[in-house]
Amino acid sequence: MDPWLTAKVEAAIARATGKSAKIARGEDVAGGSIGEARRLRLADGRRFFLKSLAAERLPGIFAAEAAGLAALADAGVLRVPRVLAQEEDFLLLELIELHPPAAGFFENFGHGLARLHREARTDLFGFAEDNYLGRSRQPNGWSRSWTTFWRDHRLGYQLTLPNAQDDHELQVLGEKLLDRLPQWLNEVQESPSLLHGDLWAGNYLCGAGSQPVLIDPVVYYGHREAELAMARLFGGFPPAFYAAYEEEWPLPPGEEERGAIYQLYHLLNHYNLFGPSYRSGCLEILRKLTSRKGG
Repeated sequence: MDPWLTAKVEAAIARATGKSAKIARGEDVAGGSIGEARRLRLADGRRFFLKSLAAERLPGIFAAEAAGLAALADAGVLRVPRVLAQEEDFLLLELIELHPPAAGFFENFGHGLARLHREARTDLFGFAEDNYLGRSRQPNGWSRSWTTFWRDHRLGYQLTLPNAQDDHELQVLGEKLLDRLPQWLNEVQESPSLLHGDLWAGNYLCGAGSQPVLIDPVVYYGHREAELAMARLFGGFPPAFYAAYEEEWPLPPGEEERGAIYQLYHLLNHYNLFGPSYRSGCLEILRKLTSRKGG
């Protein structure tokens, strides 16, 4: 770890804990594509988790993550790491000790996620600030309409980014879908739910007592179906998880078709970030949706 960063982090730990800090060792942690992650051990044995940026600059990324973690923690349903310090170039967190999931872990997780989604502390869709989905800025301007929010701040925004913008077929089909979003999204009239925003297998842990722990959130208030659609897109959640969720709070009819609209957002983001290997997945969903319901 660079000496300048070491000094800043040691000072931040001292301010947060009221006790001087000397980093003895930093262990790199694999995973993620932005910046670096390390487990820190101090000379006195205390341990912390550090996320930092090196050459890349993503203004406000750690402030946004800290705000998301605070919102999830305030809900008091599922555990998240405690934020100890946040600066422009790093985020210092409580270190979660990992444990193997015991029987019933995913059932508890499913029930807990449904209870989290019931935390509706606003009548608006969005969040107090923008955040990042990978390297992509995720705009979160408040809206009273879920359809408007998803059109303008999710699908419509992704269509303005370079890879998608330069793809003529994708633009034609994308604009057609945007015009027809009310046919699907107006079907469900639910209050906004507090969402993790990027729920896949790499963004949860099993803590002590087989307790589910959410990490790396991209929080906003939205329709809960968007969260479940993301979880299904990249896998990592067994049937028991979804069954427990449905037992706690059943999803409305038509969730599968609407789920494709929500999955499209994440596939478009991957197309814009990582290139052509995600193009076919985007087009498959767009063609299927725009050919239905009189399309």
